[in-house]
Amino acid sequence: MSTQKSEGGLFDPGLQPERTALAWLRTALVLTVGSLVGLRVLPHYWGPFGLVLAGTGALASMALIGLAVRRYRLTGRRLTAAGPAAGAVPDGRLPALLALLTVCAATIAAVLVVWVAAV
Repeated sequence: MSTQKSEGGLFDPGLQPERTALAWLRTALVLTVGSLVGLRVLPHYWGPFGLVLAGTGALASMALIGLAVRRYRLTGRRLTAAGPAAGAVPDGRLPALLALLTVCAATIAAVLVVWVAAV
């Protein structure tokens, strides 16, 4: 745990960006595991469509992990930089994508539960 301040005194270099990055990775890993479980379960009920759906989810969640790491590094550089290199932190497109993927995964899981109960 670091309590050291940056030279400018505006930024605590250790805690908040790291916690945020860990939360991103946790969520992306949960989506990846859910997609991998989907690769096992969905083809049984929905055939090739289930395979494509779960495979797309797995690829999207792995891409999300890479984008989250990139966002963490970019945010850290911008927060610790001085002068013209300092800039605004990244926008909210990546959190919106994460929310969209989570809603899609939840919807697919709900549809699967209703589907299995009806059959």
